[in-house]
Amino acid sequence: MSRTTRPTASLLRAAAFTGIAALALTACGSGSGSGSTSSGSGSAKVGLITKTDTNPFFVKMKEGAQKAAKEEGVELSTAAGKFDGDNAGQVTAVENMVAAGVKGILITPNDSKAIVPAIQKARAKGVLVIALDTPTEPQSAADALFATDNVKAGELIGEYAKAAMKGKTAKIATLDLAPGVSVGVQRHDGFLKGFGIDDKNPAVVCSQDTGGDQAKGQTAMENCLQKEPGINVVYTINEPAALGAYTALKAKGMEKDVLVVSVDGGCTGTQAVKDGKIAATSQQYPLKMAAEGVKAVVAYAKSGKKASGYTDTGVTLITDKAQAGVTSKDTVFGLENCWG
Repeated sequence: MSRTTRPTASLLRAAAFTGIAALALTACGSGSGSGSTSSGSGSAKVGLITKTDTNPFFVKMKEGAQKAAKEEGVELSTAAGKFDGDNAGQVTAVENMVAAGVKGILITPNDSKAIVPAIQKARAKGVLVIALDTPTEPQSAADALFATDNVKAGELIGEYAKAAMKGKTAKIATLDLAPGVSVGVQRHDGFLKGFGIDDKNPAVVCSQDTGGDQAKGQTAMENCLQKEPGINVVYTINEPAALGAYTALKAKGMEKDVLVVSVDGGCTGTQAVKDGKIAATSQQYPLKMAAEGVKAVVAYAKSGKKASGYTDTGVTLITDKAQAGVTSKDTVFGLENCWG
């Protein structure tokens, strides 16, 4: 889980805001998520809603938003789903932020389709909505998208895996995200495209959903090895899933015989590349997504001009075992820039 990446809530005086914040915490926290607020002295009110508040990727995204909000002198309110896939918690967070008078909302959708009605209601009230990391379906449901090109991220590790196999017969396991989440589909499809195959190719011997979770990644890998013990390439949706796969492979004494590739490029994941647990990862930049999102809301508050379309926040292949014909950077660069 994974990268991107990766793209103010209430100034109704301290007492009134406290009530709204408490409502948001109750609705998102006990129901399906969590919420918090960082104070600022500006007139714009910005909301950030992430998939969860525990995944390091979204922790970094929140840091980027907080830093940008402080620099811009605005107030930032944050909320998150209780788990990856918690659409209800995000819907409640959107409604609470609109009620609190935010000028713009930055959101990483847990369900790209199911969140659309809530976004449409927010936009109808003049709220700028920017998707971060994960596009809505359709993408036009939000005003703008600040994100990694997730197809490209998948392609990079697919091209790398193809080159690293050097003509060997591949038996591939794909450890995916979950149904209905566009970022997972895009990375999966990108990987296959980079490898030069599709889902119908017999080289794909096992596919399992992991939710981007390390424990589920381990279970998925165990299931795949039970189905096909000869697996020699593992694509993972993110680095927690990759580390779960590594644990399962190591338990079988296979960790040096199987090529594991992933997406996100977080500090822990990049260190895992350096340690040889993951062969390569596509690094994305959630801090940049959030920072640019906050600035876009501030610009809208000042000028009335809305951000629109897609802004690519970049992706870099990180590996210490470079392959001919595949552009990459080493883990020294990766650790210096992890999620920056």
